[in-house]
Amino acid sequence: MVLFALTVHEVAHAWVADKCGDPTARLEGRITLNPLPHLDPIGTICIMFGPIGWAKPVPVNPYNLRNPRRDDILVSAAGPAANFLMAIACAFIFRLLVVFANGAMPTQESNFLLWFALHLSYQGIEVACCLAIFNLIPIFPLDGSHVLKGLLPTDLAIKFEGLNPIMPIVLLALVLSGMLGPILLPPIQFLVSLLTG
Repeated sequence: MVLFALTVHEVAHAWVADKCGDPTARLEGRITLNPLPHLDPIGTICIMFGPIGWAKPVPVNPYNLRNPRRDDILVSAAGPAANFLMAIACAFIFRLLVVFANGAMPTQESNFLLWFALHLSYQGIEVACCLAIFNLIPIFPLDGSHVLKGLLPTDLAIKFEGLNPIMPIVLLALVLSGMLGPILLPPIQFLVSLLTG
């Protein structure tokens, strides 16, 4: 489910970039739900064994964008937006399955297929919400940093971009120290409970 959520995320970046005038990702075959073109070897290993993982970033040439400042915001926001839509779709399936089960949660022994589908759709909601909210953190190289940079006045945006070399170190420190959990968990739990009812 994590690989699928990451794939949806990257496809959204690639598709919006193409619509905004930059065909780079499309020409590299990145507008596809096949996860293979999106896999980053180290990121995939980290997904399996570490506290965090990632997909191969979508290449975007800002010189091809029709309106670079605005389009950078759109391309960057597309990934989290796609994950929110994925969470909504999984929640719709989850709620349908709950109705089908007459409100009673089946056990693995009583109805394996229904139990599996419920757990898979619930996991889809959680993973998609986690990925969307995490990527909205305004720390480079996450999407939130591009969105914030595009919304700032030009002089502040230049100063903010000057922090890019140290931001990945700050992000890694936050992840490894466990400090991100208390920050991200409340909005994630709120969204999941809102979507699942």
